[in-house]
Amino acid sequence: MSNLSRRGILFGGTAVGAGVLLSACTSNDTGEDDKQAESQTKVGGNNAEPGKKVTIGFSAPAADHGWIAAITNNAKAQAGKYTDVTFNAVAAGKDVPEQRAALETLIQQKPDVIVLLPHDGAQMTATGRKAMEAGIPVINLDREFSEPLAYRTLIKGDNYGMGVAAGTLIGQKLKGNPNAVIAEIAGIDELPLTQDRSKGFKDALATFGLKVSNRVAAKFTVQSGQEVTTNLLQAAPKIDALWNHDDDQGVGVLAAIKQANRSEFYMVGGAGSLDAMEIIKRDDSPLKATVTYSPTMASSAISLARLVAQGKGLEDLVELQVPKLVVLQSETITKENVDKYMPLGFRS
Repeated sequence: MSNLSRRGILFGGTAVGAGVLLSACTSNDTGEDDKQAESQTKVGGNNAEPGKKVTIGFSAPAADHGWIAAITNNAKAQAGKYTDVTFNAVAAGKDVPEQRAALETLIQQKPDVIVLLPHDGAQMTATGRKAMEAGIPVINLDREFSEPLAYRTLIKGDNYGMGVAAGTLIGQKLKGNPNAVIAEIAGIDELPLTQDRSKGFKDALATFGLKVSNRVAAKFTVQSGQEVTTNLLQAAPKIDALWNHDDDQGVGVLAAIKQANRSEFYMVGGAGSLDAMEIIKRDDSPLKATVTYSPTMASSAISLARLVAQGKGLEDLVELQVPKLVVLQSETITKENVDKYMPLGFRS
């Protein structure tokens, strides 16, 4: 059974339970209700079995850090698991104009479906719409287009929930200390995903009567992480807790912390890199936890794209079509559960 099928079991169980409840509450039915409930819980065959051969076009920014590298690697590896999939990756170049040009060429090649992680969702929206209008479904990955008409399905992590998870963890640590100094090292501020993460963090802290005292933004890179953290530590001689949005830039963040010889605070990371998990397991630095934003979403995007192109739905869901929106929950990794998550980690 595929990973999607296993995840679908939860939904399928809900549907079955609803069907049982319906028939149990009907005391004088003629059997038609039972037949209807049964039909509602039936699903298609095993989606992992070979089906119609399809070509999946793929584009994501070049790997300037571990998370993006893992996105492309996961997508390619997942496509390789299916004998009925041809994987056609096109280089996204260094910026939006180069990715737009690459997608224009890809659209002319008429793949059955496109999986696209854009440099910038808003700026690539028109290209997504062009593909959709050409009859090519688009699976929008991670960075969201500004119009739903530009994609068939959106799959992304829960950026707001990621901030909530980090804020809740820190809030629980510092509750009862309303004057706690809390620092935040964000990613690229222009991206809606960064804005959502910060809002979730702020909202969660507020429930504990806490707020962010010092905030800086990096660029999801090691160098930028080290630079902004050096400045942050100079501006804040004492910190009680720190949330860093991204474990890739976290390599630079931790380097700056070590260089400044600071260790008085409780630190939470973001995304779930293997490097961060190893540090959490060793328990020898301020980094004590990370909240996930896993690049495994690229694997799921390929599986969803295949099903869309083949006209199938998700196994164990009653509906016949792949959902329009899939949001993956952000999970909290600490020393207590890190071993379970390490197989899903990516190298920074």
